[in-house]
Amino acid sequence: MKTFHALSFLIIPLLAISASEKLVWSDEFNGDSLDYSKWGVEENAYGGGNHEQQIYRWDKKNLRVKEGNLIIQAHNDQPNVVGTSRPYSSARIRTKHRGDWKYCRIDVRAKLPAGKGIWPAIWMLPTDEKYGGWASSGEIDIMELVGNEPSTYHGTLHFGGEWPGNKFKGGKFKLATGTFADDFHIFSLNWKKGMISWAIDGEVWQTEEKWFSEKSKFPAPFDQRFHLLINLAVGGQWPGNPDASTQFPATMLVDYVRVYQGG
Repeated sequence: MKTFHALSFLIIPLLAISASEKLVWSDEFNGDSLDYSKWGVEENAYGGGNHEQQIYRWDKKNLRVKEGNLIIQAHNDQPNVVGTSRPYSSARIRTKHRGDWKYCRIDVRAKLPAGKGIWPAIWMLPTDEKYGGWASSGEIDIMELVGNEPSTYHGTLHFGGEWPGNKFKGGKFKLATGTFADDFHIFSLNWKKGMISWAIDGEVWQTEEKWFSEKSKFPAPFDQRFHLLINLAVGGQWPGNPDASTQFPATMLVDYVRVYQGG
């Protein structure tokens, strides 16, 4: 079970783009289809190691670009793919081998779904797994929201050794008013050598500077190239499964993804 520590600051600094930072990769989702030179689409029913209840599909019902937004939509439609059935269908995309970065700043402007069992995520995985399997080579969670807490999102690092010897550190940010389903917000990560910070709408709320690797010295494992993933999971060990109050389809909207380097 994940346990998160509360964070508080007397002064909240702004995460401004410095003159030395250059835009190196972006998607504004202004076309009428996903740009496959930037994104790969995953199709699986593995449950993410968390007993999730969705099948990820490459289907316009679950994944499309329209009116300037990426749309990822989860449906309660009992999909069956090659003999494997799950209660829900959804989508997951990644930039692996199309966008891989070592040290960067990432901004994602998104509007999130809510509801029990709904689990949208914006996160990063190691492209090369130099230090071994999960989570020895690391994982960076820019944003995870558990749908029955729609005003709160989590930012987390996973590191240490391979499961079950893995560790994690992170915290959670709660909006003063409203929920993340009400409007778009900019979820940011600033990753430098030996420091990773999270920001919401330009305000830094968490910084981590201490982690470790069983395979190499600090700042491993966060000293290798990572790629970005965006998905909408349903159910699983952390959010629990949907109930009668959960509304489908559940929709995650992404206005843009922008990646900067050189700061």
